[in-house]
Amino acid sequence: MASDFDLIIAGGHVVTPVGVIVGDVAVRGGQIAQVGDLAGSAARRIEAAGKWILPGGVDVHAHIEQMSGMGLMNADTFETATQSAAVGGTTSVVSFAAQAPGQRLRSAVEAYSECAARGARIDHAFHFIVADPSVPQLDEDIAGLSAAGHKSIKLFTTYNIGLDDAAILRVMATAREAGALVCVHAENDAMLRFAKAELLARGMTRPLHHALSHPRLAEVEAVERICRFAEFLDQPVMLFHISCAEALDAVRRAKDRGAPVWCETCPHYLLSTADVLDREGVEGAKWMCSPPQRATEDVEALWQGVTDGTIDVISSDHAPYRFDVSGKLNAGENPRFPEIANGMPGLEVRMPLMFDAFHRRDLGVERLVRVCCTTPAQLYGFETKGAIAVGMDADLVIWDDQRVRTYGENDLQDNVGYNPWAGHEVTGWPEVVIQRGAVVAEDGICRAAPGDGHWLPRETIGVRPTGDLGEMNWLEKERPT
Repeated sequence: MASDFDLIIAGGHVVTPVGVIVGDVAVRGGQIAQVGDLAGSAARRIEAAGKWILPGGVDVHAHIEQMSGMGLMNADTFETATQSAAVGGTTSVVSFAAQAPGQRLRSAVEAYSECAARGARIDHAFHFIVADPSVPQLDEDIAGLSAAGHKSIKLFTTYNIGLDDAAILRVMATAREAGALVCVHAENDAMLRFAKAELLARGMTRPLHHALSHPRLAEVEAVERICRFAEFLDQPVMLFHISCAEALDAVRRAKDRGAPVWCETCPHYLLSTADVLDREGVEGAKWMCSPPQRATEDVEALWQGVTDGTIDVISSDHAPYRFDVSGKLNAGENPRFPEIANGMPGLEVRMPLMFDAFHRRDLGVERLVRVCCTTPAQLYGFETKGAIAVGMDADLVIWDDQRVRTYGENDLQDNVGYNPWAGHEVTGWPEVVIQRGAVVAEDGICRAAPGDGHWLPRETIGVRPTGDLGEMNWLEKERPT
């Protein structure tokens, strides 16, 4: 006799868009078929009484199989990165298709898509990075890639791939015509260069000095500028990895003005400060990222931003480099801070760290789902991800909120070789991770094979300009009355 459903997860605390219910989730054909108190039969039944059932995590900021600006390849392939993500409760990830100098954007996206198709174990999409706006057919490629389902673009205001203001405005205007979201790493390049030169001249070269080389005002100035650009063109912008109180205030003010801006932060800004860099020798290099971790007051300001809704998304900014000659120590055993690759592994730890932190701060599991699953899916145009509702993809995670785990020195399933959260205790653990109705991770073991993940084309982003597409917001404002 045929079963009514492929899978029933029974008796859990289900976090739905309309609240938490105690009941069942039924899956048929890879999608959520019913939610509630169900009586049908299923080919497989998982008892989840006393457990939490959350949507699969949606991590919209990860560097996978990507060459850094320093010429170093990330430690992770799509195979290892998505294995790690699945075990940590994340079922959808957006990584970057990085444009090399002189390379057409279309070629960059094609190359990364081939890698992901072979290796990705979970569903995925790309932000394509515009690093060289001088290449031929730039506007044509932005429009064509957006029409093909690649609806988000990454820009830098600094480093050797930073764009000047004129180029940023050009890309933003083209993105507006194409219906794409622009994501920005916003720090003032001149301030960073000045600070680095001053520190090196004073012999301040240790990892702990990395934080001083990225002054908070460099972030604040660039965030404020990009918010004004978004307002000027009426082009939706996502400000990546907000790390300090003043930058968050700049976003808050822009939102209050009605500017089409959104922002994210990351677990390492919510749970640590620049003190993590102050370790013996170059050990602090393991925690170096950009922008750097800040002060306790910034941590509290960011949590306030999560609480009041100024922060829309919590992403990992997974940027994996091994602590050896292939990564962090590529320049030798005693490198100066500018010679150390920036980034930390985060795909596997993001959801457990946040599940625990939201509980400790009494912020509720519904808010956790909103910033780690639902809102990122909505903003980036993943219409069938991020929520437990009939018709959505059956991306589900069963959490044991009583299970306690202390992270070890090298217990992650990526290819990084160390865990920056070693010694950190979390309460709450993703026991079973399901993607499109299939178990992809169980009891810390990844069950998905390389290539099981699907590319996620996006017809439209979930954030739109306030004016009609093609009408410049600034022109309407400047016209005499």
